[in-house]
Parts: sequence; structure tokens; C-alpha cells
Amino acid sequence: MSVHLHWFLPTGGDGRTLVDRHAYTDGGIRRDRITPVSGVRAPDVGYLTQIAKAAEQLGFEAVLTPTGTWCEDAWLTTMALSQVTERLKFLVAFRPGVISPVLAAQMAATFQRVSRGRLLLNVVTGGDSTEQKRFGDHLDHDQRYARTDEFLRIVRGVWGGRPFDFQGEHYQVEGGLTALPPDPLPEIFFGGSSAAAGPVAARNVDVYLTWGEPPEQVRRKIDWIRGLAEREGRTVRFGIRLHTLSRDSSKEAWATANRLLDDLDPDTVAAAQQALGRSESVGQQRMLALHGGSRDALEISPNLWAGVG
Repeated sequence: MSVHLHWFLPTGGDGRTLVDRHAYTDGGIRRDRITPVSGVRAPDVGYLTQIAKAAEQLGFEAVLTPTGTWCEDAWLTTMALSQVTERLKFLVAFRPGVISPVLAAQMAATFQRVSRGRLLLNVVTGGDSTEQKRFGDHLDHDQRYARTDEFLRIVRGVWGGRPFDFQGEHYQVEGGLTALPPDPLPEIFFGGSSAAAGPVAARNVDVYLTWGEPPEQVRRKIDWIRGLAEREGRTVRFGIRLHTLSRDSSKEAWATANRLLDDLDPDTVAAAQQALGRSESVGQQRMLALHGGSRDALEISPNLWAGVG
């Protein structure tokens, strides 16, 4: 089994504590503040270029980008960074509900050509109704996954290089076509812990992603998705997202973790728990249930630090 390591591209701002970038409601993008927040780094192209080049030089295969209101657009940002890197791939996160599947397929094809084959796609169905409505998407949780299923079937269909027709509940496409299909086809990454998400992953994706849960919970989730994929005659690979603290010793790493926690007062933790608790994401709810905002419960498994959100 081969292991592929990816880093994270902080297109919503960066800093040295768990909460500093959230001091900016816009993720640190604006530069016109009279009193800047100490320690917060705006996600300008110069800084993101430093991170991308460092990740490439250190041997990471790719960088994950977020998507949403409080970060720069993932497609545009990573396309710019592809021109200042050579080997690094870009795991571009996007939401199916706010873009045409045929257009997404065309954008992916263009990205592959301009970046010389360095695009990976992270399909984010969306777990926050407030955020979805901000972009004009009013479907409920399960409907969003049903739409994602249709979306991915169309994307793969129009990558075939021939006119593709599709009639579904959410999309109707006549003669959908990517005149120059991407080469190679971008691998599709996807995460979702709900019952509605599993079949979508089994039918459509190359890599199923999970958050950092205790090993036994991760094993059950992998077995679930693997079984669904086998019934579809497919094989799915798996990835996990973890926040790492690297120091010369375990003692030093835990000291850093404790310092990060010391920066959080109980009111901040409670506010984060309340905000995240409104999410419809089953994965998010599983993460919250691991610790419930209690500092005493943060060491869930050996060397697995759940953090606060």
C-alpha cells in the first residue's frame, strides 16, 4: 500500500493560534483595517506561493484548498499557483450546487492542460444550509447528495469526448461535451458520513475522505464504503484529514497543543461548539461528539488530538 501526503493551502488566512484568522470576518482578505489583528496573515498570492513552493520542495504530492465564503476562490487561486510550481498537484474543493456539471468538466479539462496534469477534484456537497443558501442553493441535506450523484455522472459522461445526454431530477443535459477531455482524468475526492453520502461515494469517486476519528470508527467507515463500492463493481481508495503538530519530542508536541488550547477561553469554545452544532454535516456532528468542548476529552486516542471544532 502506498501513502500519499498532502498539505493544506490556507486561502482563508493563516496564523499561529487556533482562532486568530477568525478574528477577521472575511478571513483576513481585506487590507484596509485601521487596527490589524496581531499574528494574522492574509492569503495573498505571495504568501500562498511560499507555502506551495515549500510543500513541493518537502515532497508533498498535493495541497488541499477549502471552499466557501471566507476564503479565496479555489479554482482561481490554485491556477495562479500552478504557474509558480512544477510538480505540486492541487486538490481543488468546489460545490456541485453552484456550478453547471458540464462547465465544471470543461474547467477541469482546461486546468489539466494549463497545469500539465496537476488537478485533483474535491467535491464538497455542503453541510451548512446557511452557507448553501448564501450561494443560492436551497435543497435539503439528502437532496444535495442526490444532486451530487447526478453531477458526477454527468462530469464523467462529458469527459468521454462524445455528446452526452442526461435526464435526471436535478439536471437535464442534451449533447453535453468536453471537446478536449482532460488528460489524465482528474481523480475525484469526496467525503460524507451520512447514509445519503455512502452510495454517492461508491458509484462515483476515486478517493473517499474522512476526518480524524478514532481508529475503530474510521475502520467501520472504510468497511462501509468498501462494501458499497464492491456492490457497484468498483474499488475506492481512502484518505484521512489530520491536524499534525510536529516537534522533536512528544513532550514538546503536547506542550504546543496545550499552548494552543490555553489561548482559548471557555466562551470561545462554547461559541464554536454552538456554531458548529448547527451544521447538518454528519461528519461534523461526529467530530463534536468526540469531545463536546471539554478540554479533558481532547486526547481521544493515542496521539489523536480532536481540537475544538
